Amino acid sequence: MLHPGASRPEASRGRRYAEAPAPTRNEFQRDRDRIVHSTAFRRLVYKTQVFLNHEGDLFRTRMTHSLEVAQIGRSIARSVGLHEDLVEAIALAHDLGHTPFGHAGQDALNECLLDARPDGNGFEHNLQSLRVVDKLEERYPAFDGLNLSFETREGILKHCSRRNAERLVAAEPGGVGQRFLDRTQPSLEAQLCNLADEIAYNAHDIDDGVRSGLLTLQQLREVELFASLERETITQFPDLAGRRLLFEVIRRMLSQQIYDVIDHIGIALADAAPRSADEVRGLPPLVAFSESMRRRTLELKRFLRHNLYRHAQVIDTTGRAKQVIRELFPAYLANPAEWPGRQAAHGANPRRVADYIAGMTDRFALREHQRLTGRTLFAPMP
Repeated sequence: MLHPGASRPEASRGRRYAEAPAPTRNEFQRDRDRIVHSTAFRRLVYKTQVFLNHEGDLFRTRMTHSLEVAQIGRSIARSVGLHEDLVEAIALAHDLGHTPFGHAGQDALNECLLDARPDGNGFEHNLQSLRVVDKLEERYPAFDGLNLSFETREGILKHCSRRNAERLVAAEPGGVGQRFLDRTQPSLEAQLCNLADEIAYNAHDIDDGVRSGLLTLQQLREVELFASLERETITQFPDLAGRRLLFEVIRRMLSQQIYDVIDHIGIALADAAPRSADEVRGLPPLVAFSESMRRRTLELKRFLRHNLYRHAQVIDTTGRAKQVIRELFPAYLANPAEWPGRQAAHGANPRRVADYIAGMTDRFALREHQRLTGRTLFAPMP
């Protein structure tokens, strides 16, 4: 029951290294399974979303975030006739290249790379996710990486600078970097994962923000989307309060956004009437919120940026996290002997150091920093 514009595994553009088809799985299922069994995927459970992993057992990590994106994406895909397995594969892999300590680690690693090679490329976590599945995973005898299908790799590369796109195309003509030069769109499934990512982190950052004590319900009532759904909830359940009230408002927020996207995709697909996945690429983006939901979601994102991501406590934590990365990078670059034996044998250059640090979990980065500097910037890890 796929829409004509949906991706189809039997029509995949293929893998970089040819492989015989799997007897019981389609190509996108195979991608998903390889991602789930990868080392990089397991590491996500100890990588920061907003709050460091050891700040509380119930805060989101990159792993739980990826699972939530996959759940939202599959729910929408099933309703509008897109390929669920491809959506799930992209969702589970989209953060594989994230550094320890979330965006703070990414920013610090980007600065380190640009300082080490002023004429070179910095650090882009989407490009690093692609690098993980194309090169850094070491699981198979015949090739580096996971050898995923073109469609999954395309969805993983959500953003890419023109400079890096040109470099990708030089190595793989017509490959996943081409659309950033041609200014065309990715598959509908990739577009959906981008939006499912936004829906997931807006909702769970509210939950984690309140759990941390950095956000209050009174503050959240300044946001139209939250306030209207809280009023609706209290009208139906007058005695509801505390965590149950918060959970119900977030549940309704997720549902309202998801149903809005489903409705908008239905209208957009009916109007554009793409006859194939390739035809989708030449059209404007078809997966989006309605205009009214887009405005309310932007208001929520501005609220979270001002009240949570820029909260003094979060800024203090991210500042120390950046310091960890900034001090690890030159230590490894100057002394490859500090790396594990297999890594040290290859020597150190800025890109290899960035690969090594980006693959770390929060707690491993902190332990390495303490080992190399003798200082502790955070409370002891469990």
